[in-house]
Amino acid sequence: MSQKNKDIPVIKLPDGIGEGIIIARASFNSSSDFKEVARAHRDGGHSFFLQEKGVTHIEVDFQLYEVEAPAVLYMHPSQVHRVVEFKNATISSWIITNENLLPEYLHVLEEISPVNPLSLETDALAILSQTASLCIQLSERKQEKLHYQLLKESCNLLVAIVASQYLAQAKPTHNYSRFDLITKAFKSELERQFTTVKSPASYAEHLNISTPYLNECVKMTTGHSVSYHIQQRIVLEAKRLLHHSEKSVKEIAADLGYEDYSYFVRLFSKAAGVTPLVFRSKNLD
Repeated sequence: MSQKNKDIPVIKLPDGIGEGIIIARASFNSSSDFKEVARAHRDGGHSFFLQEKGVTHIEVDFQLYEVEAPAVLYMHPSQVHRVVEFKNATISSWIITNENLLPEYLHVLEEISPVNPLSLETDALAILSQTASLCIQLSERKQEKLHYQLLKESCNLLVAIVASQYLAQAKPTHNYSRFDLITKAFKSELERQFTTVKSPASYAEHLNISTPYLNECVKMTTGHSVSYHIQQRIVLEAKRLLHHSEKSVKEIAADLGYEDYSYFVRLFSKAAGVTPLVFRSKNLD
């Protein structure tokens, strides 16, 4: 078994590089080419992965993806991922922190997360590749008086192009029903508050609607109840910590807002089909 950290490792952006922005292009042909990303981790910002050539196998939150060029993948800072294998891959990748994103782009990214790898048309790849090249060139021109501003603006443009590609594949906003909008608002609140807010009534109150109406909207849109989504989000975070950290089950329960350890174990076991300890033993690295 590989060495685990007490908590899930986070790859932080190096000091002095654009104050929260990093971008690069590289070619790889094995997982050993870049050992830091071959280990399960979170990134210290919103990360983007433009597959320009070749194939990359990457695991994101226990799901293995084969990303074949031309394609792009966006990963939220909360997501745990690792590169399994590169095959003649050329990749442009960038990470940008919340404070460097324009508020409207940050909102879009929060709305679409999580997403799967997205195949690109040739023209979309060309635009993204050219824009990434510009961002990389600007990141290297540290002598510019407005270096940080140029890098920030250009990377926001790059983020906007990627977000636009994902939105093009989504349901048009003007076709959203009232149920769709309420479900999106609930999911956004759930992502922000799942460690502290556990009851459907609390989410309904925050959204200024009744609990039965919230349940009706979410059930009609997703096929599952509000309680189901709350439990699944908690269990996903528990799985991340069980698999990728050395925290005890009791510590994980506390991190997720459960003082009653036994209740947490019962909740996890019901949702996952196994106890936390059995899940951990079955998923040893």
